Amino acid sequence: MENIGLTRRFINEAAIYEGLYIGRVISRYKNLYRVITEKGELSAEISGKFCFNVKNVSGFPAVGDFVMLDRNDDSGGNAIIHHLLNRRSALVRKAAGTSNDEQVVASNIDTVFICMSLNNDFNIRRVERYLGIAWNSGAIPVIVLTKSDLCSNLPGRLAELNTVALGVDVIVTTSINEDGYLPVKGYTGSGKTIAFIGSSGVGKSTLINKLLGDSIIETNGLRNDDKGRHTTTRREMFILPDGGVVIDTPGMREIGIENADLSRTFADIDALSEKCKFRDCTHSKEPNCAVQDAINSGLLSRDRFESYLKLKKEAGYEGLNSRQIENKKLNEMFKNVGGIKGARKLIKAKTKR
Repeated sequence: MENIGLTRRFINEAAIYEGLYIGRVISRYKNLYRVITEKGELSAEISGKFCFNVKNVSGFPAVGDFVMLDRNDDSGGNAIIHHLLNRRSALVRKAAGTSNDEQVVASNIDTVFICMSLNNDFNIRRVERYLGIAWNSGAIPVIVLTKSDLCSNLPGRLAELNTVALGVDVIVTTSINEDGYLPVKGYTGSGKTIAFIGSSGVGKSTLINKLLGDSIIETNGLRNDDKGRHTTTRREMFILPDGGVVIDTPGMREIGIENADLSRTFADIDALSEKCKFRDCTHSKEPNCAVQDAINSGLLSRDRFESYLKLKKEAGYEGLNSRQIENKKLNEMFKNVGGIKGARKLIKAKTKR
């Protein structure tokens, strides 16, 4: 179990639940889960009490979650999931439909690979979107550029990417060469969990098959416009032969950014904001605006700034500075106890006991 990410942190939390066994969710189909335990894989479903107590979609187990079960083998029918252990990290997107529920794409990830093809579908603005979500997940993002054999100007693409991938590793891969996937392998190992996100057809499944050493996941070609066809239709976790696990996710061309860390994604703009004359500068018409000065002098591209404004608006951060955004995120995080102020009151009350 240590090989698939079970750490002392989860073991200590699991000890609270006497008589139950720990497992990790490797796939989900509707209300049925596949879970791996120290004795192998089994099918499981959540208990009625668990289902009754879940308040939103993100409260249900997701691929990568550690859960507590009534058994650790497949004898006697489906195992019953009674508890979900606290997530160390989580990739989140808006659930399908018109509700505002959040859906956990994958959890307890160490490294999330943002895959972007170097063909005509290359899109810097989409990289910014994915980076915001990856940073917010709690995992470390790494940008993987695929299909380098289809790119006639790799140095130019890398230079363009360096303007947005601040503090993020960028690796280049190709499926043409047998060892074209090796840069990714450097991030794997016993106990580590990696996940791949990106648009359909960028080569996620091909890279995972290389890591697995077998064509386990179906792959598909591109359409005539270089856009990808959907191949992966659900999230699934696989054990890597050299240690650790990998989570494959369905292709997501546009992923909601309601949960995003824009301060990490746009650290350059945040740094410039600190030099503005006014603390609440909107970077539009105020005098002595460092952001507008940087745009006018060519240090910051107008496209990047407009992308920043667009994502702030989409995330509900329009008109807020970095400090206000952080406060809003904290209040949202602790909304069940009355926001950050309520959380502080609870902490004070507990320390007095």
